[in-house]
Amino acid sequence: MIGVMDSVNELTEVVGQNRMELLLFKLSGLRQCYGINVFKVREILPCPHLTVMPKLQKFVIGVAHIRGQTISVIDLGYAIGGRPSKNIDKSFIIIAEYNRSTHAFLVSSVERILNMNWDKIMPPPKGAGDSNYMTAVTEIDGELVEILDVEKILEEISPSKLEEHDLEEVYDDEFTKIIKEHKPKVLIADDSKVALNQVSHAMEKLNLEVVKANDGREAYDLLVEAAKKGPICQQYAVVISDVEMPEMDGYTLCAKIRQDPALKSLYIILHTSLSGVFNLGMVSKAGANDFIPKFNSLELAKAVKKGIILTNAGHSGSDLIIGKETKN
Repeated sequence: MIGVMDSVNELTEVVGQNRMELLLFKLSGLRQCYGINVFKVREILPCPHLTVMPKLQKFVIGVAHIRGQTISVIDLGYAIGGRPSKNIDKSFIIIAEYNRSTHAFLVSSVERILNMNWDKIMPPPKGAGDSNYMTAVTEIDGELVEILDVEKILEEISPSKLEEHDLEEVYDDEFTKIIKEHKPKVLIADDSKVALNQVSHAMEKLNLEVVKANDGREAYDLLVEAAKKGPICQQYAVVISDVEMPEMDGYTLCAKIRQDPALKSLYIILHTSLSGVFNLGMVSKAGANDFIPKFNSLELAKAVKKGIILTNAGHSGSDLIIGKETKN
């Protein structure tokens, strides 16, 4: 257990190389292993004393006081369709950061950490339906490992709200004129159905045309095909990409776009729940223009507006990369 915890605290430089570190764990009453990205994990602890409070959501088994912070503890196995956990005092909690907040997930055991290529992480099998909690799958030692869509779990426990007035302040005469005259189109790449729908809804509120991709490879293929029809910036004003995606992660997608002469002028926004340990230097290295932690519709809308205005003015995304001097 100590070895696993030490590994979590020693994050390696796998990001940007289409690699990831996968934390494997088991859930009460379920035989198989599950996984989440180590880069979201703050620490792993034996389950502390929990305070039970009235009217908690049924999957929240209590709250824990950890390092001066009160954190809700979610019974992860129960939340994905299993039975409520037993032997809680012998279980562990994984403390992780998702979407600008800290969460604790109860698991029965923590197994190990694996360093692997994103191209070994595959999308869920077709026909699995929308009710499952898989964001991806992989095979380890001959066994299937599900990578959980934690964003979907959290959304079901505490649904987010996109208010109509959230995006009103984004509009001004310049932006409104561009939308009416050019009808900008954005490409959104995200393997989480919840996140994909959230972003799509926000972009549609801006009256933008939306094209969706379920991972980086699909997004790249769509862009390559689009570039065959003419200048890419006349077809897509902005690309919004998650970082964690099967087959090709967001950093690699970003880097491949910048390396492709037909695509390098695109304006790219990385939009990810990796807010707690995010490396801004890696964003610049990959070639992104902006980074927005998930999920704040107004912040994302403002970033997209900026990208659309710059693209419409003829600026090249490759000249506006984070950390580099903007060229006029």
